[in-house]
Amino acid sequence: MAKGLGMLPRKHVDWDTEAERQRLASEELGEINEQTFALRLLSTMTQAEIKLCSLLLQEHFGEIVEKIGVHLIRNGSQSLRVIAHDTGTSLDQVKKALCVLIQHNLVIYQVHKRGVVEYEAQCSRVLRMLRYPRYIYIAKTLYSDTGELIVEELLLNGKMTMSAVVKKVADRLTETMEDGKTMDYAEVSNTFMRLADTHFVQRCPMVPATENSDPGPPPPAPTLVINEKDMYLVPKLSLIGKGKRRRSSEDDATGEPKAKRPKHTTDNKEPIPDDGIYWQANLDRFHQHFRDQAIVSAVANRMDQTSSEIVRTMLRVSEVTTPSGAPFTQPLSSHEIFRSLPVGYNIAKQVLDQYLTLLADDPLEFVGKSGDSGGGMYVINLHKALGSLATATLESVVQERFGSRCARIFRLVLQKKHLEQKQVEDFAMIPAKEAKDMLYKMLSENFISLQEIPKTPDHAPSRTFYLYTVSILSAARMLLHRCYKSIANLIERRQFETKENKRLLEKSQRVEAIIASMQATGAEEAQLQEIEEMITAPERQQLETLKRNVNKLDASEIQVDETIFLLESYIESTMKR
Repeated sequence: MAKGLGMLPRKHVDWDTEAERQRLASEELGEINEQTFALRLLSTMTQAEIKLCSLLLQEHFGEIVEKIGVHLIRNGSQSLRVIAHDTGTSLDQVKKALCVLIQHNLVIYQVHKRGVVEYEAQCSRVLRMLRYPRYIYIAKTLYSDTGELIVEELLLNGKMTMSAVVKKVADRLTETMEDGKTMDYAEVSNTFMRLADTHFVQRCPMVPATENSDPGPPPPAPTLVINEKDMYLVPKLSLIGKGKRRRSSEDDATGEPKAKRPKHTTDNKEPIPDDGIYWQANLDRFHQHFRDQAIVSAVANRMDQTSSEIVRTMLRVSEVTTPSGAPFTQPLSSHEIFRSLPVGYNIAKQVLDQYLTLLADDPLEFVGKSGDSGGGMYVINLHKALGSLATATLESVVQERFGSRCARIFRLVLQKKHLEQKQVEDFAMIPAKEAKDMLYKMLSENFISLQEIPKTPDHAPSRTFYLYTVSILSAARMLLHRCYKSIANLIERRQFETKENKRLLEKSQRVEAIIASMQATGAEEAQLQEIEEMITAPERQQLETLKRNVNKLDASEIQVDETIFLLESYIESTMKR
């Protein structure tokens, strides 16, 4: 009977269609497995992100703001009373915490049909606080100390008017100058205008004039709008004056800081000319600058300095005209590129054309040719550049984690797309046992994945192809998740080191304050030496060790954040496509 069943002809089966169906089914199964892995990874990634957000909020704003912020991140959008009930915090404290979070763009709000206002945390924006030191450093590099302090004030305060920023920065710069020298408001205003022209700072959305003049009852929450063409429009202010130095005697006389006193007297003065026009740091523009720097550096490492300078010029010319997240820069003709090269960069037009052709023919395709008019139209393929940088990051991690042989296998699978285990052994020229161990090691760490292609519907192992493949997107997500965990561990370690040596640090600060005050009063060297000896030699050595460890942890945070930025940029660019 079994033999008879085995001999039954399958008249209605089209073998080509059946093979195609199996192929599609296997691909669909592979996609489902990859999606399941991605969803599982995203759920655990959320836990890593929440922990990191919690540490950042507590470090910057304290326990109450951290409690409210993390609650909103975990539970999504909620109304004021629900937040107060669920967190067991008083309404007054919740309101103050939400004010801080909204001021720093970490929470947004929306009004529902019934008039209920709900608040929602921006987890991605909280994570940007990791990058504050890099934003400030870029501002210092491009616009000197004045630009650095402008960006620092905007990041520390969330939103500020231009006049307030100019006065605060002028005062801070005057404090650092020699006696008799001051910083002019006009100079700080010029730097602020340059930052706005290059889109590093932008206006905040504001309440439209029609809403203020409406005679009806006010809405539960204001609707903020901004016209795109006004985002970088600097108001015409005639700020005349110079920075002032703080005097402790003036503070002590009134019992309150000097910066707070003018608030009580502003009613009798003229209104502030830019009242209601608030500014904030444009983080997307800083990210664009980081991306451009990474691309220029990659071109310099692959080719030479001249090639990287050409790419830098193309990015600089199109930096304001290219929208954030665009896959390509605006097309530029070779004549435009030639005219925009830095002054004193001696390169002939013919040599430039040769370099552009070389860049366009490169397998990485950082630069592409989009037309022949104007001596040739060229663009920078930002999406492919980010893909290449993300791939290079993954290859580097594989090499550091598993060794050069695993990196060879990883690059091979990446290049060939799909390979069986026997093919990997042959192409990589690695013994079968070692190749199997390396493949399984990378498979268990989710750097590579395994795809099954069955010959028959029963998925029998003997009649199934097992192909190794690399999904850059999945691997990038997995590595990003690990980077978040690493940053959280680094912050916790730094906090632990500081807490363990808290008493010693406080003692050191007290001694330094005494020495500074004695130096100001003209104390003798012997007296200063006596005060310095209050910290013993072992304590001094312990302080040096602590300082060295904290500096290492800070440097590690910045390095991991550079990897996070590349991976986030690649994932975002890929998802948009």
